[in-house]
Amino acid sequence: MNMLDGYGMDTITLAGTLEAKLAAMKDAGFSQVMLMARDLVTHPGGVQAAVAAVQASGMRPTGFQVLRDFEGLSGHLHSYKLDIAKAMLEMCAATGSKVLLVCSSTSRHATQDLDLIAADLKKLAMLAVPLGIKIAYEALSWGRTVNEFTTSWDVVCRADCPNLGIGIDSFHIFAAKTSLDAIEELDPSKISLVQLSDFMWQETPTFEERMTTARTFRVFPGEGVHSEQLADLVLRLDRIGYRGDYSFEVFNDDYQQLPLATVAERARRSATWLHQDVLHKPAPLPGWVRRA
Repeated sequence: MNMLDGYGMDTITLAGTLEAKLAAMKDAGFSQVMLMARDLVTHPGGVQAAVAAVQASGMRPTGFQVLRDFEGLSGHLHSYKLDIAKAMLEMCAATGSKVLLVCSSTSRHATQDLDLIAADLKKLAMLAVPLGIKIAYEALSWGRTVNEFTTSWDVVCRADCPNLGIGIDSFHIFAAKTSLDAIEELDPSKISLVQLSDFMWQETPTFEERMTTARTFRVFPGEGVHSEQLADLVLRLDRIGYRGDYSFEVFNDDYQQLPLATVAERARRSATWLHQDVLHKPAPLPGWVRRA
């Protein structure tokens, strides 16, 4: 077993072609990748060529992102977003991804009624059932109504749909200063995805600052100023029984200017820190030792 099996990188972290990104991740020891819709639609060979590249790499998709501003709309806006969602689900299925990430709405046109929001997410989850896809509902820290994971959990519970769970993102938890005590209230089987990253300052007091930091200057776990809180988050998830994947959701303009191998090695160091120093899990023995 590879020590990095439970950890994955996000294509958004690296510059270059999809094939180059996949190769860099694999060379660093990773076996899974978080894909974005743009990886497929901007590929020179089209969606089918992008899917073929993922399959040829041998990398397992952690999930597929991201459906935005879906829930809480009505009339023609709801119909429009439903069409977008169906197309996203088709691409998600084509890649072999088992999880579609949905971020909480920022639209002023969306209702703030949590029951109606839950009903829309249940409708989306039902569309995903025949495709074998889970929906991970993530609270953006600048979301209009749902901006903390405690509220996204409330919505998921209201919807009560087997393949609808929450997405946990450490950046948004730290930006919104949500208490980690609420982790204890979660059902680990309803956590569809955990994305980890950090940043370099303690405060993000405005939605605008949160957005700018999130989209340009996240860093890998262990590199930022919230390492203690991030370790606490991962340990709490482990204690309640979460055994799913951890994906490094790192948007960083500096990393986009560095060689892919350099950035992938930083990700590897981060995964090693989490696995050995935080979770205190042993490194796997070499094959010849196991055989002996």
